[in-house]
Amino acid sequence: MSKADLVILDCWVSPFCMRVKIALNEKGLQYEARPEDLFGGKSELLLNSNPIYKKVPVFLHDGKPLCESTVIVNYIDETWSSPPLLPPCSYGRAQAHFWADYIDKKLFDACGNIWRSKGEVPVEAKTEFISILKQLEGALGDKDYFNGATFGFVDIIAIALTSWFFAVEKIGGFTVADECPKFSSWMKRCLKRESVAKVIPDPEKVYEFVLMFRKMLGID
Repeated sequence: MSKADLVILDCWVSPFCMRVKIALNEKGLQYEARPEDLFGGKSELLLNSNPIYKKVPVFLHDGKPLCESTVIVNYIDETWSSPPLLPPCSYGRAQAHFWADYIDKKLFDACGNIWRSKGEVPVEAKTEFISILKQLEGALGDKDYFNGATFGFVDIIAIALTSWFFAVEKIGGFTVADECPKFSSWMKRCLKRESVAKVIPDPEKVYEFVLMFRKMLGID
């Protein structure tokens, strides 16, 4: 399959775009990541492909658009079955979808409650963020990955969001390694994978982007 057949409308700093690129890398697929200027003017292709939300990522497979990162990762796994990202049994798949949904509903907003804080970050925001990671540590248990011995669906959904953790730590005045060592070890394990390492940007660059974004939003 050529790169032209698989296109992602992309933004380098979006963890949601990172999810799609990691999933494609895990499947060994060639694709074109087409950068979108989200601040200067979104492309007609983006606006036409995602008229509801007008957001990245949009995944184009033979010109047919799909939106929402978790939906796209699921589609990639169903369309290209090897290697599988979800467990073989229906119960395991349901559990994976539960934790992916939990991460989608809780983790990104909890990050935002810290990096969007004006002045000192409220203790409640830090406590909430850490409690979510503790829940995920519980789901991880003693396994290498959420799926067990193999990197999979939930790992992709979660590891992309950790690309903003350095910025959250700097602004929040704490470290994930100190608060949630098991989760921190899982992060390091995932970042050693080539499929992940070539997608996740330099944490310092993400931090610089967050500081710039805070200025744009009038926080600083």
